[in-house]
Amino acid sequence: MTSRPAPAAVSVARPAAGTGPRPRSGRGERPVWMGEPSKLGVGARGLVLGLGCLAVLVPFWAVLMTSIASPEEVNRAGGFVLWTNEPTLDSYQAVLSGGVVTRALLVSAGITVVGTALSLVSTIALAYALSRPGSLLQKPILLMTVFTLLFNPGIIPMYLTVKQLGLLDSYLALILPVLVNAFNVIVMRAFFQDIPRELRESAYMDGAGEMRILLRIVLPLSKAVVAVIGLFYAVAYWNAFFSAMLYLQSSEKWPLQLVLRTYVVNNTPIGSDQLSSNLENLPPQISVQMAILVISVLPILFVYPFMQKHFAKGLMVGAVKG
Repeated sequence: MTSRPAPAAVSVARPAAGTGPRPRSGRGERPVWMGEPSKLGVGARGLVLGLGCLAVLVPFWAVLMTSIASPEEVNRAGGFVLWTNEPTLDSYQAVLSGGVVTRALLVSAGITVVGTALSLVSTIALAYALSRPGSLLQKPILLMTVFTLLFNPGIIPMYLTVKQLGLLDSYLALILPVLVNAFNVIVMRAFFQDIPRELRESAYMDGAGEMRILLRIVLPLSKAVVAVIGLFYAVAYWNAFFSAMLYLQSSEKWPLQLVLRTYVVNNTPIGSDQLSSNLENLPPQISVQMAILVISVLPILFVYPFMQKHFAKGLMVGAVKG
């Protein structure tokens, strides 16, 4: 037998470093097509971002400092104070010791809690019914929901409806007309539709009904969208003042935002009869006004950090399929 000759060694030329195709950008890395940012561009973006942050933080800082500044510092500055060496809480004590502001704060808190709870229950029920194929009158109700999203009835028809229902000068007038938001229903319905159908079918096989499936399967998987929709409702109820101005005739029932509009935006003086304070001398008007403004902002400002982990996920509902 003749032995076969050994194959000749084949040399493979490898491309030099930096000349071959660049690998695809991984997750969290900068896309290849964007290129490397220039130092000038990075500096310009940082400058714009810094100026934007200052434009937001400086006014809020001035409001906070003015609310805790002493009367001498406020009089010396002639208005807003950017830094105080003698902080005092007299303005907050005057505002929260009783009177119109304390009562309005309790009214706003009650309307926000009750209204958010009722709106969430109604929105979840309607969205789940519209997400189930074959539900009774599903398409007509869905068309009615979308119709209310596209066409607003207007102020006068809404006021006449509230008047005919006998809700004037009632807290229900601030909740029932805005109980369900069509946009929130559509967003929550899209989230419910993305839940795997196999989960419902397996629950049906185990003998579970619609209510049990909603409470035990659908809602635990929908914490993100429920948290975001609840935050939307809470912010809307807390910041609502126009409906209160239309429907509430007694000043004793005013929510905090209407008090804020009256004494801060309209610059109406706050007398000692509106504040049940034990202080001998009331703080300056601007300090009391800024204290009311801070109190109206802080509750929602404290809620946002706890909802942040759900906020991004809830807002992306329906944006990505699969």
